Amino acid sequence: MINVRTPAVIVLLLSLCACKVGPNYKRPALTVPDQYRGLAPDASTQQPPTAEQFAEMKWWTVFQDETLQALIKESLANNYDMRIAATRILQASANLGITRANQFPQVSGSFAVTNQQATPLYTGAPTFDTAGLQLNYIVDFWGQYRRATEAARAVLLSTIYGRDVVQTTLISMVASDYFVLRQYDAQLRYSKDTVEADNDILKLNTIKYKGGDAAITDVYQAQVLVQQAEAEVITLQTAIEQTENNISILVGRNPGAIARGLPLVEQPHLPDVPAGLPSALLQRRPDVRRDEESLVAANANVGVAKAAFFPQISLTGQFGAQSVSIASFLSGPATFWSVGGQIAQPIFEGGRIRSGYRLAWAQRDQAELVYKQTVLQAFGDVSNSLVGYDDSRKYRMKLEEEAATYKETARLANVRFQGGVTSFLEVLVTEQDYFTAELNLSQAWYFELQNYVQLYQALGGGWDQQ
Repeated sequence: MINVRTPAVIVLLLSLCACKVGPNYKRPALTVPDQYRGLAPDASTQQPPTAEQFAEMKWWTVFQDETLQALIKESLANNYDMRIAATRILQASANLGITRANQFPQVSGSFAVTNQQATPLYTGAPTFDTAGLQLNYIVDFWGQYRRATEAARAVLLSTIYGRDVVQTTLISMVASDYFVLRQYDAQLRYSKDTVEADNDILKLNTIKYKGGDAAITDVYQAQVLVQQAEAEVITLQTAIEQTENNISILVGRNPGAIARGLPLVEQPHLPDVPAGLPSALLQRRPDVRRDEESLVAANANVGVAKAAFFPQISLTGQFGAQSVSIASFLSGPATFWSVGGQIAQPIFEGGRIRSGYRLAWAQRDQAELVYKQTVLQAFGDVSNSLVGYDDSRKYRMKLEEEAATYKETARLANVRFQGGVTSFLEVLVTEQDYFTAELNLSQAWYFELQNYVQLYQALGGGWDQQ
């Protein structure tokens, strides 16, 4: 009877005594601000402690336009960047399985038929059938394979968070392009009204010139206004079609028309955004978590490189049977087995191992710097977006006041004209000023909503909501 207890005890003892060389991961020390720059001084008192943070809001509650919601859903399902990111996750998962397999014994089976002859003239040579199992196991005494598995698992998580970065970026791009499309729609409407007003001015100046009440330069100036307004209409129509094409590609379609929903001025959005604490950004931003997992992987690879300095312990085992007939494979003395072990210690490899160790540390240090840079950039993104959103709202409200003033000026000019106090030219000029103010106001609405989108993305919103 074969006694396999001794090899098993040896393997068990080696496993119990095994360790993992190399540094264990610890998050680097970071300087985290107490509050985002850009928040109002009393912002912490404006929101109740239980208020839902902006980044934790589901994207369909942030963007409530049903047409925009449908576009975002379609993009999440069909966008090629999202689908490519999903295949990267499958690759990383498969690589983890391959790496983890190194921790287990390798067992292989074999079957052979051998014909033996003593001399070329001997024709009665026997034929032997041989079957066997062979086991090869490299004891992970220094944790080389466990560190490699740790690194592969971190790479998988980094890839998943990389997919989440693509998702947050995609949501913001679709929303931003949709808002700029609605801005172009509004500007096109006002530009067409400007063309009509400028044509009326041109007609009036032409009549006055023919009647001897105006110079030819007045007609030319009016023609220039018409030409400028018509050129603006052409430019906006081009921008609208190009933006529609961009949105189509984002949602995974061929270039084509895009449905419209609410105008810019009716898009629901929060006047005051609960940004939350900066420390929460380390868990909310997928790019921060992606780069931290890359650091975890690089840190584990230092252990893999360090383990190469130490001896490698390998165990082998073989069991088989040989017979001239298949029926007697496992009977009598035809069976055979063997157990062996080996320790291999690298002595001289021309500096390869030491250079690999230095390389692993350099890559780990680089990953730490990238992580810290991403964290710093995240704080900057939020602060810039908070300032941008607050100032763009104030700017838009000022332009609303300006547009209301121009509107009232145009109304009064029309009243004066109907009362015979002023000329129709004054009416047309004030109406043109009002149209220009409305153009600027529609752009201000877009800037406000654009900063709203950027703030949601900067806070890490939208990646964990399906």
